[in-house]
Amino acid sequence: MSHRLTSLFWLLILGLALGACSRAGLAYRNLDLIIPWTLGDYVDMNRGQKDWFRERLKEHLHWHCTTQLPGYLDWLERVQQMVEARQVTDATVQARTAEARQAIAQVVQAVTPSAVELLRGLSDQQVAEMGQAFAKDQRKHRAQYVTPPLDEQVRDRAERMSKRLKGWLGPLSLSQQHRITAWSTSLGEQNRLWVANRMNWQAQLSAALEQRQRADFPQRIEQLLQDQDNLWTPEYRQAHEHAEQATRSLLVALMAESNTDQQTRLLKKIDDLRQDFAGLKCLKTPRNL
Repeated sequence: MSHRLTSLFWLLILGLALGACSRAGLAYRNLDLIIPWTLGDYVDMNRGQKDWFRERLKEHLHWHCTTQLPGYLDWLERVQQMVEARQVTDATVQARTAEARQAIAQVVQAVTPSAVELLRGLSDQQVAEMGQAFAKDQRKHRAQYVTPPLDEQVRDRAERMSKRLKGWLGPLSLSQQHRITAWSTSLGEQNRLWVANRMNWQAQLSAALEQRQRADFPQRIEQLLQDQDNLWTPEYRQAHEHAEQATRSLLVALMAESNTDQQTRLLKKIDDLRQDFAGLKCLKTPRNL
């Protein structure tokens, strides 16, 4: 579940504007409402757990807003400068990606103790509920991403990427659309490998929860949250490396072909995101509070 929490922060760092959301600050201010709702997809917490979680979440969000968001603003400024200077290269995209990974790693590390405490306190019934929720999640993902024929998977993946990119750039040229299709085709059976890897992680979490009173439980959860890369299946590891390279190449090529209108729209989107985050009340609060 902390995995769910950190995924939301990751969404805020890198993906919120991709979803065409123009009010990042509004979404951020409502994370205390969004996160408990998403947790309900996996387990039904009792009143005591809800009260504990609500207070701990407030602490985490305050810490995140006052100590982490300033760094995100700096990161967005570097992205903006990169676009303005037309320096969207493989090297610069790798650098920004590495910085974003470091940011999310700090969040994961900060919330891990709370995740351990919450997970260790689950009842047998709640653990069983989570197992059932995982099974439902797996059926849903297989049906959506794996069951369709490969050509349909490729088409859907390209359409999802096109939709996200249009949110940033506006209308895409025919050449840009062809590049997106080629990118999606090159990923092949990425969907199947991603879903299998997701199932593998969920299985390992379920196994740890079955033995949550063991002395090494905190270490097992820490590994599951903070060291996920080393738990990947070998097939997915190879596919992920290829996908990262292919996606970087796609972004570099799209930006090289971008016209003035697309550049202007992109820069405005980034600036709007920066201004939205910069306007959050917590960033105006003294750091020692």
